[in-house]
Amino acid sequence: MLRYNNRISLALISVLLLSLLSCGRGQDKRLRILVSPKGLTHDFWLSVKAGADSAGREMGVEIVWKGPAAETDIAGQIAIIEDYINKRMDAIVMAACDTKALIPVVERAHAEGIPVITIDSGLDSDIPLSFVASDNVRAAEKAADILAQLVGERGAVALVNFIPGAATSIWRETGFNQGIEKHPDIILAAVQYCQADVATAMTVTENILTAQPELKGIFAANEAAAIGASQAISARNLQGKIKLVAFDASPAEIEGLNSGVIHALLVQNPFAMGYLGVKSAVKAIHGEPVEKRIDTGVTVITPDNLDQPEIQKLVYPLGRK
Repeated sequence: MLRYNNRISLALISVLLLSLLSCGRGQDKRLRILVSPKGLTHDFWLSVKAGADSAGREMGVEIVWKGPAAETDIAGQIAIIEDYINKRMDAIVMAACDTKALIPVVERAHAEGIPVITIDSGLDSDIPLSFVASDNVRAAEKAADILAQLVGERGAVALVNFIPGAATSIWRETGFNQGIEKHPDIILAAVQYCQADVATAMTVTENILTAQPELKGIFAANEAAAIGASQAISARNLQGKIKLVAFDASPAEIEGLNSGVIHALLVQNPFAMGYLGVKSAVKAIHGEPVEKRIDTGVTVITPDNLDQPEIQKLVYPLGRK
């Protein structure tokens, strides 16, 4: 009888162990998606994260948010993606720091069966299954039209861009140039890069203002460029005299719009980029078709429409602080 009871006990223990192992495997099956932004410091990326997290909760997947501290840290982003390929993520959603330098690591992910979705900033590669972003060329053309109208269709303007080699930077410069060409009496007198850094943007704007005393307007191509350019214009008491059109809608930019130093903002939908990027990744994991290009749109915001409810929702996707 004792030997019989021992056999029953051993059988029960085996069942319990198998059950525990099965539970563990079930937990391991929860999908894990790396979302790698170009940087971590700007409000734009916080909105992208909020969208990715929202989609993760909705679809029951784990979101791993990991990107380089600075948008110029191409090697850092490559190392992050290499690391998470080694950790066998189920998919990768990324905003590439550089259109070309990230291609080899994305090729490795593809070779190992890990689907890649790009958001905001893409790659010169067909490997990513979808690109979720604004139409940056068309938006920058619109910025040129707005700035031309603000300066009276005549005079010198400048472009403060961010990082050479980043897809969004290239597209916005291309679009702005195309837009300016439609206005024959507007001269693009200077193009400078701020490396997505506010202090650098302020310095390059000051240099432009010194070298171009007749300057009438500036297009700042991202959040850091806009804030730095605003600071330079304000420091010289040129608000209103220098017309400033900018991308994005950080709290500092909205403050600039309210104070009159910024005249128009081209506002993307970073929340949608994160949200739709993750949803596309989950579809790709399950072998479902995904759209190759998803346009998340751009909205022009001015002091005249800033208080409209739909604009407020776009400007404050995380709620007002």
